[in-house]
Amino acid sequence: MGMVDVADMPKHGVAKGSWGFSNLIRRKRVDSVNIARDGERQLAKKLSVVDLIAIGVGTTIGAGVYILVGTVAREQTGPALSISFLIAGIAAALTAFCYAELACRCPSAGSAYHYTYICIGECAAWLIGWALILEYTIGGSAIARGLTPNLALFFGGQDKLPFYLARHTIAGLDVVVDPSAAVLVLAVTALLCIGIKESSLAQTIVTTVNVCGMLFIIVAGGYLAFKTGWVGYEVPRYFPFGLSGMLAGSGIVFFSYIGFDVVASTAEEAKNPQRDLPLGIGISLFICCILYMLVSVVIVGLVPYYALDPDTPISSGFASQGMQWAMYIITTGAVTALCASLMGSLLPQPRLFMAMARDGLLPSFFSDISKRTQVPVKSTIIIGILAAALAFFMEVSELAGMVSVGTLLAFTAVAVSVLILRYVPPDEMPCPSSLQESIDSSSIQFSGDIEQIASRSIKDSVNNCDCNHHFFDTVGTSTGCPLLPKHMSQEHYNQLKRRKIAAWSITLVCAGALFLASAASFGNLPSFLRFALCTIGGAILLCSLVVLACIAQDNARHSFGHTGGFICPFVPYLPVSSILVNTYLLVNLGAYTWLRVSVWLLVGALVYLFYGWKHSSLMNAIYVPNACADEICRTSPEHQQ
Repeated sequence: MGMVDVADMPKHGVAKGSWGFSNLIRRKRVDSVNIARDGERQLAKKLSVVDLIAIGVGTTIGAGVYILVGTVAREQTGPALSISFLIAGIAAALTAFCYAELACRCPSAGSAYHYTYICIGECAAWLIGWALILEYTIGGSAIARGLTPNLALFFGGQDKLPFYLARHTIAGLDVVVDPSAAVLVLAVTALLCIGIKESSLAQTIVTTVNVCGMLFIIVAGGYLAFKTGWVGYEVPRYFPFGLSGMLAGSGIVFFSYIGFDVVASTAEEAKNPQRDLPLGIGISLFICCILYMLVSVVIVGLVPYYALDPDTPISSGFASQGMQWAMYIITTGAVTALCASLMGSLLPQPRLFMAMARDGLLPSFFSDISKRTQVPVKSTIIIGILAAALAFFMEVSELAGMVSVGTLLAFTAVAVSVLILRYVPPDEMPCPSSLQESIDSSSIQFSGDIEQIASRSIKDSVNNCDCNHHFFDTVGTSTGCPLLPKHMSQEHYNQLKRRKIAAWSITLVCAGALFLASAASFGNLPSFLRFALCTIGGAILLCSLVVLACIAQDNARHSFGHTGGFICPFVPYLPVSSILVNTYLLVNLGAYTWLRVSVWLLVGALVYLFYGWKHSSLMNAIYVPNACADEICRTSPEHQQ
């Protein structure tokens, strides 16, 4: 009566393959530990910290910043543009810290999709992955479409472009085709197929040219501004649109920091992920923030904010000082920024497809890795052809707002995943049904010395496994914890109670953030009602945060995934702040954007319903406590071969 026999585990095992809530929350293991063991061909581990920084900076600093500074300064911030960039950079850093910890603990391809699958569940992971597919596809096509207008500046106008580079309108269809965009996408696709080290070298080169262009703007522009006495700051007010205008500007320029998350998608290809991934994410974000702030300080000081050209603010600013030739340097920087951003958009998508195919949610075709180049060549080619076709035939700029949805959903899921990892980490591991014989044999092995094993494992069973008493009692029966004596039931009960409180607190944090952000964004509501709703949402959020801050974090977090890497500071405050910021930005994307995204997500739900759910690698998995699963895997025939 003191213990549950190990042989009882299979017949009590949780097989989360049936319809129901358990199907939506089934979670996978940290598969980066077991990829090589399972015989899967791996990606090449060739990326150093310099390569990761180049990928992060190149993807983040797009050509849009060359236009964004003029639009935001004229309409939102005035001379305070640099402060808006600083606030947006701090907000982006909240999410970057969360990415850094998860990338160290779970260094596999898939990034936010991978983390969500491990910490939240399969349904949420599919949602994130499907939204990211939309982000990378439309984002890459939109970036490529920006090439032709920039090339036209070298030739003196779009009407002077060579025939094979210029845009053309197909008569009768009212479709404007863009050969330059399609060729650029195909060229980048071919480069990505050659190998990760070769493509990262090309990324480093074009990123260096882009950064040099920005440094030219800062140095030459600063010199001209000193000569003219910084006339742009000789205005009556530093905040002409008030504090609200500056914060609104921060919300706009926040999206110029998107790109550091691509570094996490290359986690499986980093030489030393525990060290290099946090450095790559953090340094690239810091470099981008400094460059953005310095460029905004110089441009707003060179020309008064109200006189900036909204289309070509930097080039026109230099032209006003008699430096028309600077346009060619600035345009070169813009073109290389486009190329670097396009590489950053096309690089993670094949790896996302590969991760989803490994999990069975997409056809296994996408998980094939080339033996020679050690990159997913097949999925890279398919995605490249699709992106090239979109860039050639479609004007995707109107759909660009949809890109932000995938990014912000991923950012939110990553922050939630950090909270789950710290307070309610997964305490059970999926094992294939083929291991039932190994579990049976384990009972014979343990029968002679079960008491000795129990005394050695009792602490780990409670702290690391928790066994969750009856794992999700509402959806099935548990394996139970085979090594848990009866006299530990009270301590075990207290641990379960703490986990339950933490789980509800995390849920209420998300609900409170959504309620508060929605109430704050509905400007057409009466002031009193809006204030009341904001108060309710804020109270829910604050109370849940206080509860999380007061209860202890789970001890199992110390052994979850890969250990020894970066640890996100100021938990739970930092992740909760990230959730609130990203939720507010999501709510403010607009009804039309959400309507379009809803159609895409509905298509994704149908794909998951008719394919992903049935082919999931967790379809017939049996969930056992973490502490017990390791022993079961060691005694399995596959491990002993």
